[in-house]
Amino acid sequence: MARSLSGARIDWEAPMAQILATADIGSNTIHLLVAMASKKRFRRLVNDSEWLSLGEMVQRRGEISPDAIRQVIQVLTRFQSEAKRLGADGLYVFGTEAMRKARNHDDLLAQIKAQTGIQVDLIPPRREAELGLRGALLDSDPVMPAVFAEAGGGSLQVAEYDGAGMGREWSLPLGSGALMARVNLTIPSTPAQLSDLERTIQQAFDRADLPAFAPRLLCCGGVARGLWRAMHPDGQRELHWRELDHLVWDTSRLTTSLISQRYQVKPKRAETLLPGAVLFRSLMERLSVTTMEVSAYGVREGAIAEMLEGRLTPVLT
Repeated sequence: MARSLSGARIDWEAPMAQILATADIGSNTIHLLVAMASKKRFRRLVNDSEWLSLGEMVQRRGEISPDAIRQVIQVLTRFQSEAKRLGADGLYVFGTEAMRKARNHDDLLAQIKAQTGIQVDLIPPRREAELGLRGALLDSDPVMPAVFAEAGGGSLQVAEYDGAGMGREWSLPLGSGALMARVNLTIPSTPAQLSDLERTIQQAFDRADLPAFAPRLLCCGGVARGLWRAMHPDGQRELHWRELDHLVWDTSRLTTSLISQRYQVKPKRAETLLPGAVLFRSLMERLSVTTMEVSAYGVREGAIAEMLEGRLTPVLT
């Protein structure tokens, strides 16, 4: 049975089925999840996303462009209609790192509210880590302590979990899109770019003073799941350090098209495999672990769990 961050068991035993919807405006994608949850059951009805690369855009120019704002609103309007079509009891929309960093995020929030009626919740990094961990524990051992990590396009969230609740948390600007923009990473890449990428990651780890040991590494988020699906089409959830080391070597010398074909991932996801593999390989080295466990769930499932319990109120019903 999964547990909440306070240590209480998650109560999936609602008296009747509820259809709930949540969407996050992330740094790589805008992602909609509509799920039916009740009595220990969790079933995805819709799991849809649009790739906009907002994190890389904000890293390069400091703001979200007018064209990207229009795209965000178009996607949210479509997601809103889909949630209503399925009879969702509520829709909760939240924004993460790209929106937090964009200097024009107030304008974006206002335009979304004016054109869709949706009040986006711009959540802080710790809250993002809480929701991610909450979701990851739904299909992972909730008692065994871990270091938790969630990476998207803009940031890497790291948190200590003692088997009952979340402790220290770090938010590092090491998302896949942010890293690609910072070191001007090309696909294929050069040895100099790879060295710059590794140095950037290690320096961020050192400044944050991340722990040097973890009992296990539990991961979620689009970057980790992309690595998992690329390397383990059989669904086995543990990735070994050596697998990521091979992936770094392989993807650093291939074009995006070849990466996409070889690993059976979409082209946009193919671009994240190299920075993602370097990032999580470096994190495993830092934490003195040789494997990472990847959850199929994350921030959106965490939000659904809290909506089901009444701990999180949808901003649009």
